[in-house]
Amino acid sequence: MKYDPEKHDRRSIRLKDYDYSNEGAYFVTICTHRRQCLFGEIANGEILLNNFGSMVEKWWRKLPAKFPSVEIDAHIIMPNHFHGIIAIVGADPRVCPDLGAHTGAPLHKIVQWFKTVTTNECLRFIKQQDTNRLGSKLWQRNYYEHIIRNETALNAVHDYIVMNPENWADDPENPGSSGEIL
Repeated sequence: MKYDPEKHDRRSIRLKDYDYSNEGAYFVTICTHRRQCLFGEIANGEILLNNFGSMVEKWWRKLPAKFPSVEIDAHIIMPNHFHGIIAIVGADPRVCPDLGAHTGAPLHKIVQWFKTVTTNECLRFIKQQDTNRLGSKLWQRNYYEHIIRNETALNAVHDYIVMNPENWADDPENPGSSGEIL
């Protein structure tokens, strides 16, 4: 595949000069590699998770145990992407007891860990089933993040997450949609 700067522009999505170790809430979206629908299907406005989707759910719920300064809020697993709210609170988010010091931006480390453990479990499952739908990648390389600055924004993101399955037919991430946002 030939390099196309229009498609492969890896500019940072991070807000310049923002300290991502600050306490705060962040909205993250992570898409599957090549936008494959791997986590289940939408039926009657609800997500029906398959084994891969259940694995993603399990590891999302384990984030606060791995990162004691993290609280999780609303989330949704869609057929080919994931939305969630991560709040960094309290203790120094760069250090987790018994886990050693983390370098770099805490939010990045949290998302990196989440992507790694979900990928590893899905690949182990595939090996047991003697089939390989993923290749070696579950998630696309980057992810989307948005700093939630106030309660109004938090409520808007929360509503967006909760309503996501009902809006799947028109979701631009849905391979079968028109791509138009209503």
